[in-house]
Amino acid sequence: MRKIDLIVIHCSATRENRPFPVTSLIACHDSRFGFTGYHYYIERDGQVYQTRHENLPGAHARHYNQHSIGICYEGGLDAQGRPKDTRTTAQKAALHALLKSLRIDYPEAVILGHRDLPNVSKSCPCFDAQEEYKDI
Repeated sequence: MRKIDLIVIHCSATRENRPFPVTSLIACHDSRFGFTGYHYYIERDGQVYQTRHENLPGAHARHYNQHSIGICYEGGLDAQGRPKDTRTTAQKAALHALLKSLRIDYPEAVILGHRDLPNVSKSCPCFDAQEEYKDI
């Protein structure tokens, strides 16, 4: 079993007015990596999909994949393509519940946003994950 010390939150960097269902994510990642890079994906309706087994490293945070779990929510851009926290109420609830569950299995893991990793210049996940989830 892998030692997990990070849980990294991502957005799909897709526009809030264009759907990007789990099937699109899987197709996109399969063409780029040959597998899905995130461990979990949360669609706008709050449906959570496990897209990669937790025992397998992901492809979501360079230099951190070996010891992290990657969670991605659908969205992250406004209708014009600018970074924005587009999480729906259902996504927020699903993400919170998923993080509480993962915290049981990985009590030492730090929860942060992709943008919080060193040398990352992205806005992803377009909100302050460390602050929002500091009490989980």
